[in-house]
Amino acid sequence: MRILVFVLSIMLLASCEEPVLTPKPRAYPKVTHPEKAYQAFNESYCGFSFEYPKYAVIQKDTTFFDKKPAHPCWFNILVKGFDCRIHCSYAPISKQTPADKLKTDAFKMTDWHNKKATYIEEAPLFNGAHNVKGMLFTVEGPVASQLQFFLTDTAEQQHFFRGALYFYTQANPDSLAPVYDFMRKDVERMIETFQWN
Repeated sequence: MRILVFVLSIMLLASCEEPVLTPKPRAYPKVTHPEKAYQAFNESYCGFSFEYPKYAVIQKDTTFFDKKPAHPCWFNILVKGFDCRIHCSYAPISKQTPADKLKTDAFKMTDWHNKKATYIEEAPLFNGAHNVKGMLFTVEGPVASQLQFFLTDTAEQQHFFRGALYFYTQANPDSLAPVYDFMRKDVERMIETFQWN
C-alpha cells in the first residue's frame, strides 16, 4: 500500500510540472518581389525622360503644403506593393533659383537625417553621353529616406532634378533591407537612363 501511495504521489507531482516553452525566433514577413520590367517616363510637363518600373505609377503633385507646387513637374513614383514613393521635383536654374542654392538645399535635406543616421555616403554621378551629372546620397540608419539624389545638366546648367525614396512605414533598416535593395536598383536604373530633352 505504501508503495502504491508513493508511486501515485510521484506521478501526481510529475504531472504538475510545466512544459518548457521555447520562444519562436524573430522573423519578418516574406516579401514577394515583382519581376523587373521598365517603362519610359516622357511626360509633356517635364523636360526630361527616364525609365521607371512597370509595377509603379506616376502621381502628379497638385498641392505642396496647401499651395500649388513650385513647378508643374513635381510628381511621385508610387510603388503600392511596398508602400513607398520616390518623391521627384524639378526646378529650372535661374537668377531666383541659382544652381548653388539648389545644390545646397539638396545637401541640407539629406543632412537633416543626421539626427538618426549612422553614416551618409555621397557618390558623384556623371553621364557625359546624356549630359547629366549630380550626387547620390546613401543614408544608413533608422531614417525616413535612405536614398536621395539630385541631377543637373553638365553643359548649360539650366535644369535641376531631385529625387528621394521614402517608405511609409516604421524606419527599421533590418526589416526594410530586402525591399530597399530591390528599390535601390530601380532608382539606379532611373538615374542611368535619365536624359534631358
